[in-house]
Amino acid sequence: MLGEKHLDCDLRIERTWERRRNFFRLNPAGTVPVLRDEDGTIVVDSQAICEYLDEVYASPSLIGSSPVARAETRRLAAWFDDKFGREVTANLVDEKVMKRFVGLGEPSSTAIRAGKHNIAYHLDYIAYLTERRRWLAGDDFSLADVTAAAHISAVDYLDDVPWAQHPAAKEWYARVKSRPGFRPLLGDRVPGLEPPVHYDNLDF
Repeated sequence: MLGEKHLDCDLRIERTWERRRNFFRLNPAGTVPVLRDEDGTIVVDSQAICEYLDEVYASPSLIGSSPVARAETRRLAAWFDDKFGREVTANLVDEKVMKRFVGLGEPSSTAIRAGKHNIAYHLDYIAYLTERRRWLAGDDFSLADVTAAAHISAVDYLDDVPWAQHPAAKEWYARVKSRPGFRPLLGDRVPGLEPPVHYDNLDF
């Protein structure tokens, strides 16, 4: 979202499991993300941060220009943060990556199977939406696309997105990957874990 609004930022890694006292002063919940704006304003939680950015840095709007558009954008952002996050991201990214960093043991094969099964329904839903609209929430690129692409990028890093069976979702994601605001994210790497060769290929 920062990239879409052409806002420079200094991204910092926070190992939340270390429970640093200074970080708890920024966010008593001890969770990420946390935004510190140039004037010192602290905003916590991804949805709150995105709403704040869209109000303070209004152009281009990524939430919508009408009440109906904003409601649909928020609905879909919640869908991917909550439903996709619970049914897919938690079962794949959390099991394969986060457990390793936090030291919670081996990944659950049951959870991984569930995540791989569940993602097909979400990719079908993306296809359903983009067959009827240019972007997920309507004719304009929005926070809904940002949120969905963030989750899918994390899963795609693990090579767990069955693109061959979901060409419509792949076409949508290729358009997101090609946006200048999204491209830099494809250069991020998890230490000790390399993505598949197609991960940062814009024409995958």
